Parts: sequence; C-alpha cells; structure tokens
Amino acid sequence: MKTVWMSALGHDQAAASAVSATLTRYGLACKGHFWVDAPEKMAWKDALDELLQARADLWLILVDPEQWAKPSVRYGLALFAAALAAQRGAGFPTVILDPGSGLVVPDALARASVLSVALASWPAKVVARANLPAEKMVLADHRFNVLGNERLGQWFEVGPREQSWSGVVFGVCGDGAKINFQAVGPAGSLPEKTTLEYAQQGLTLDVGGKTFTAWAVRNPLDAASSYYARVEGCPEAILLMPYAEGDEAEATVLRLV
Repeated sequence: MKTVWMSALGHDQAAASAVSATLTRYGLACKGHFWVDAPEKMAWKDALDELLQARADLWLILVDPEQWAKPSVRYGLALFAAALAAQRGAGFPTVILDPGSGLVVPDALARASVLSVALASWPAKVVARANLPAEKMVLADHRFNVLGNERLGQWFEVGPREQSWSGVVFGVCGDGAKINFQAVGPAGSLPEKTTLEYAQQGLTLDVGGKTFTAWAVRNPLDAASSYYARVEGCPEAILLMPYAEGDEAEATVLRLV
C-alpha cells in the first residue's frame, strides 16, 4: 500500500480527516501533521524527518488560503521541498490540494501537481501520482540542500552536480535575511573545520530586479564537495553561481516565497 504524508496548513481537523478518509477509501495509507509556522526554529525539518521515517510515497499539502498567504509558511514549505528533493530525488511525487483560490508557488514546488479539492477526480489523480514510476528529468547543473537545526542554525548547501567550479558566489535578498558564516567541505554534512580561499563578504549583486547581498570563496568544488552558508532570517530568494572572473558565470536565482 502506498503511503501519503499530508501537511495540513490550517488546523481544521475536520478537513484533514475528510481528506485522509477519502484517500483511505482509494487504497492509500495517509499519515501527516498540522503545519507549524516557525521557520526560525526550522520546525519544517521535524516534519520532513517524520515523512522520511514513514517511507512516504507522496507528499500532499492541504492548503488553507489564510496560511498559504503568509510568506513564512511558503518559505518553510520551500525549504521542506528542497531538502526532500535532495534526499529522495527531484521527482518525488508532490501534490498541492487547493480549495480553488489559485496559487503562486515557490520555485522549489514548481514541479508539484496542483489539484482543486472542488474536482471530484482529485483522489484518483493523487492515487495515479503516487503510483507513477519515478520521473526521469533533466536535473539542474547545481545541487541545493538545507541543513541544520534550531541549535546549529539554518545552513544552505550548494555545489556542482557534475562539473567542477573554481569557487562560489552565494547571495540572499529580503528584509532581515543575511549570511553570517560560510564554509567549504565534503558534500552532505556540515564540516567540523574549514579553510577558505580568498573569502569575500558584503558583495552587492542586482539580478532580475532584486538586490542580493552575497559572500564568496575561491575554493575549487566538485560533485563530492560543497559550499555552506549559514543564513539568518527568511530570504525571499537566494542566488548562487560559480565564481568566475568578470561576467562569465550565469547566476541561478531560486525564489523561496
């Protein structure tokens, strides 16, 4: 039996129970939680750990319009999605169950299927999505993950997927968002020690109508190594790019709200 992990954004027990009961009738096991809006405590990570422990086959977001309208909620969902993709693959089945208000989704949720709860066919579509084989997709040329906890803080991990980089430029934008530490080390876990080459701080980059405050290093990176940035606050977007002299490198901007 396939398992659905449901993140219910509102605390409407009746609505969550109704969705769970419907999915059960369609042959899916349904587990989940009510979303905790506390990105400063990385509360989303506890729910992700539970999804992984439950060996869920699909992540379903039950939208509450009032909650979805909060940037902090969309930000937490984006980090959940990014970390889930890093651990279970970019094609992990994800469904956003919307009451019909229309949604603007963060970039990390761009591949999610948005279904209207008003359509009678939504349960069958969820079943089909849960049973589809893993998607084969062209992956971005970079890796992106979110690590840390309430004690260690919020860390963004980036690096090349295949080719080598001669360094990294990483930036954030948004009120109150700032980088306060950077490191380089093996991919997948925060390094205990780090040596930075030609580290820079406080760079300003204007990309796509947004102004990013960026830090940079010149450490060479490959698929087995990563750059880590500890970030305070909830950035609206992040920017990452290989370090290059002049204007040779192309920047990637990921919208998080």
